[in-house]
Amino acid sequence: MPQSTEIGLMSSPTLELAQALIARPSVTPDDAGCQELVAARLAACGFRIESMPFGAVRNLWARYGTEAPLVCLAGHTDVVPPGPRERWSSEPFTPEVRAGVLYGRGAADMKGAVAALVVAAAEFVAAVPRPRGSLALLLTSDEEGVAIDGTVRVIERLSARGERIDYCLLGEPSSDQRLGDRIKNGRRGSLNARLWVLGKQGHVAYPRLAANPIHCFAPTLARLCAEEWDRGNAHFPPTSLQVSHLAAGTGAENVIPGELDVRFNLRFSTEWEVTALQQRVAALLDESGCDYQLDWHLSGLPFLTPPGRLVGAATEAVRQVLGYAPQLSTDGGTSDGRFIAPTGAEVIELGPLNATIHQTDECVAVADLDALTRIYRGILERLLR
Repeated sequence: MPQSTEIGLMSSPTLELAQALIARPSVTPDDAGCQELVAARLAACGFRIESMPFGAVRNLWARYGTEAPLVCLAGHTDVVPPGPRERWSSEPFTPEVRAGVLYGRGAADMKGAVAALVVAAAEFVAAVPRPRGSLALLLTSDEEGVAIDGTVRVIERLSARGERIDYCLLGEPSSDQRLGDRIKNGRRGSLNARLWVLGKQGHVAYPRLAANPIHCFAPTLARLCAEEWDRGNAHFPPTSLQVSHLAAGTGAENVIPGELDVRFNLRFSTEWEVTALQQRVAALLDESGCDYQLDWHLSGLPFLTPPGRLVGAATEAVRQVLGYAPQLSTDGGTSDGRFIAPTGAEVIELGPLNATIHQTDECVAVADLDALTRIYRGILERLLR
C-alpha cells in the first residue's frame, strides 16, 4: 500500500493516482493494470475508451470529442527493472513520500507525469465540456522496451482510419535543474550498428599464420570515435558516435581471436540523411582494409517542432504557473515522439526533472506533480478553449 512518513501531508488527486500507478509493478512490457486504472478514470469523464493490444504490449487510446484539432496527451505505463532491492531506501513498487518527495520506480519516468496528464484532462473536460476540438490520451507499455508493438502500432492504426493528431504533448521527464526549465521540441535520430570484423584464429606465438581482427580494427575504431560528423545546427547538437559493446577472444590467453563483435550508436541531427550517414561509416571501414560485416537498425529519425501554437501554449502555461519561461532543447535520448512527429503533428515533451530516472531511489517532488497538472491544464485551455 502507498505509504507516507509525513504526518498531515496534504494529498491531491495527482499524487494519489501516481501512487496507485507506482504500486503496480509494470516492468516493460507488462502494464500490470495501469491502463485499466486510467481507462476507468477517463471513461467516467466521458472519454471513449479503446484498448489496442499488440502481442504482449498493452496500448490505450482514449478520446473525448470528434472535431479537429486533436490534442493528444501521450506517455507510457511501463518502467525499467528496479535493480537490486538492497540499493533502494524503500521498496521500489511501494510508493513512499518522504520530505515532500515521492519515491518509487516510475515516479519520474513517467507515472508521475501520466497521473498529471490524466488529472489535467479530467479537470479540463469537466470545466469545458464542449471544447473547440478533441482531446485524446495515448498510453503504451512498450516505450522502455523494444518499442515495436507500442505507440508506433497505435499510430499506424489511427492513420489507417484517418484519425490525425494535430498537437501532441508527451509527459517525458524533460526538466533539468528545476521543473519546466526545458521543453523538448525535437529529438536527434538514433542509428544502431552491429559490426563483425573478421580475422583468422591462431596461436599468439605464430601471428603470421593468423589475422588478428582487433589489431586490424583498432586504428579505425580511433577514427570513428574522433570523427567530426558535423557541427550541429541552430536546433541540434553535433552528431556523436558511441561504442556500446566490444568483444573478442576465446577465453584462452594464447589464442588470437577470429572475430571481433562491435556495437555502436549514432545520435544524429537533421544535417544527415540516414543513407548518407551509413555510407560515411562504410567508407571509413573500407579504408581499414579489414574484412567485415555490418548490420544497421534505425531506432528513429530526428524531428523538430519549431515555435508555433503548441510551443507557445506550453511556454505561456509554464510562465503562468512557475513564473519563468522554459528553454527549448533537443538533447537527450529518443522518445515515442519519433513515431508521432512524422504524421505532421506538432510534438513537444514537458515533464518532471530527469535527475533520478532509471536510477535507484527514483523520485519526484510532490509539489512538482501538482504544478505539472496545472501546466498541462493550462496548455489544454490555450489550445482547446
